[in-house]
Amino acid sequence: MRKLGIQVISRAAAILRVCSASKAGLSLGEIAAELALPRSTVQRIVNALVTEGLLQTNGSHHSIRIGIGLHAIALAQRVDVVEIAHTFLKELSQKTGETVDLAELKSDHLVFVDQVSGSQRLRTISSVGEIFPLHNTANGKAALSFMTDNDVVSRLRSTIDIKPASLNLLLSEIQLARLKGFAEDNDEHMEGISAIGTAFQTRTGNIFAISIPMPSVRFQSKKQQLAEMLMLFRRKIEDALNAKKA
Repeated sequence: MRKLGIQVISRAAAILRVCSASKAGLSLGEIAAELALPRSTVQRIVNALVTEGLLQTNGSHHSIRIGIGLHAIALAQRVDVVEIAHTFLKELSQKTGETVDLAELKSDHLVFVDQVSGSQRLRTISSVGEIFPLHNTANGKAALSFMTDNDVVSRLRSTIDIKPASLNLLLSEIQLARLKGFAEDNDEHMEGISAIGTAFQTRTGNIFAISIPMPSVRFQSKKQQLAEMLMLFRRKIEDALNAKKA
């Protein structure tokens, strides 16, 4: 019975992940095909998730999407992360003199959820709520490093047309980010602006990225120091989130 219960939870989580990746909603058949599960099994689990408010349908099971209950949980989690991280972002900005950003992974893009402006006269500024791509930003590559190569290709394919050579280069950068714990953007997203970024995953599976963008003229000379400090402060944020959970 315990094994069966774990299997149901695992399948429910898989259904929620598939539905969260679709903006238009999915049918029972589409979910079943994506997960290679019997349609009857999917219908039974979907009905239970709808009852709990974690999924919603239009009444005919032809448009199954994330429900308001799960949105509320995600919002509470995001607010918690932003509030806890902000103190560390502020300290990191003070120590480096640079702008520090916090972004959350959303489907095929990043959304900035917090920023602390640097003290340098020449500095980079973005707006909370601004959307950034994944493939050519430091925080985007860092977020993608939490996925398999197949998931990376699948996630990017819907938004951009990457040539094979460019895709292979990107996958190499993501592999390097997995090993080092951080990724770089050298004038890729915007000419004259470079950045370094790292990412972490919350207990609910949400991926957040911390990045330090700056004018490229001073990036190379500070990169090593910034990488060390960025990794240190990421661990501080993770420790604080884990302490909050406990």
